[in-house]
Amino acid sequence: MSLYVQRFAVTLDYPVYFTRGVFDPDKPDLAAAVGRKEPARRHRCLFVVEERVAELWPHLLSDIAEYVRAHGDVMQLACPPLIVTGGEACKNDEQAPARLLSEFEAQKMDRHAAVVIVGGGALQDMVGYAAATAHRGLRVVRVPTTVLSQADSGVGVKNGINAFGKKNFLGTFAAPFAVLIDTHFLRTLPADQAVAGMAEAVKVALIKDPSFFTWLLEHAPRLARLEESSLATLIRRCAELHLAHIATSGDPFELGTARPLDFGHWAAHKLESLSAYRLSHGEAVAIGIALDTHYSAETGLISHRDAEQVVSLLEQLGLPLWDDALELETPRGPRVLEGLDEFREHLGGELTVTLLDGLGRGREVHELDEGVIRTSLRWLRERARRPRAATA
Repeated sequence: MSLYVQRFAVTLDYPVYFTRGVFDPDKPDLAAAVGRKEPARRHRCLFVVEERVAELWPHLLSDIAEYVRAHGDVMQLACPPLIVTGGEACKNDEQAPARLLSEFEAQKMDRHAAVVIVGGGALQDMVGYAAATAHRGLRVVRVPTTVLSQADSGVGVKNGINAFGKKNFLGTFAAPFAVLIDTHFLRTLPADQAVAGMAEAVKVALIKDPSFFTWLLEHAPRLARLEESSLATLIRRCAELHLAHIATSGDPFELGTARPLDFGHWAAHKLESLSAYRLSHGEAVAIGIALDTHYSAETGLISHRDAEQVVSLLEQLGLPLWDDALELETPRGPRVLEGLDEFREHLGGELTVTLLDGLGRGREVHELDEGVIRTSLRWLRERARRPRAATA
């Protein structure tokens, strides 16, 4: 037998700009991002803009056109910006990527052109998935417009759409070419969406950074009021923690059996589909965090006093602890338990779930006790239905 083992490494890099007024012609960030590999070249750009963002920012399309004209030595429009439905609906529309691919082909987009995505995390996921499959990967420049996408998914390396009733069943790992985070877009974000996005900050603080968790506790009233400076700090710190994990975990494309950044997500992903996506991702993650936090306390990994701090923070921010979709049953028990099986599929067959080993420290476990899960679900239901004054 003759055996040759091929081995090579690929270094990926992408800048993340924290900016204000990204489409102000005087701001060089977007042009620098598009032209960062070949600054002397004029790059064709195709903008995909979320429909709701375009409605809330009526001058956005003209601002984009003016920006590209002002930086015409580096950028040119491939076509007028495409206006696309965002939210989870675009990830559930199996034809949405195909329509984009058709447009990419019609505009003769090449591997040195850029697809600039302006919108929330769901749109970033769907368009990024389509772009990753055209010519085996078009350059993607992300301009995320929600708390959730700016703090978490927008700076990551995942793309995907929902299929077969499962969250992100179809998808790719593809690093963006650049990310531009402009908190000005948050000014028109509905309050419930802004609050929902904070769930990912709670998540990453709980498993990565105890000082950040303490900061969240101290600033919870300001964050609940959507105070701009506090929100900007939350977004930046959360994004930095996610970026650090991607760079240093040794497994940025999740080839192993663990997904440590997905604390609270085994239940959250299933809960989204069980609610027919009535629950947003952030709301479902908040419930998943509360569930796995109480489970951690019930199994002695953390104290009930620590668990109370977590649940209290979620409540102070205005995040949910319960949804009636958790009461859906099968002969096996609560349907949300199916999320464990789906999580196992994502991980190659072996279940690995991150629980808490303290506030700011995660622990990986390979099995969960369904009886304890049911106990935690009952506790969450009772806690969520208790008058708020009784929990203060």
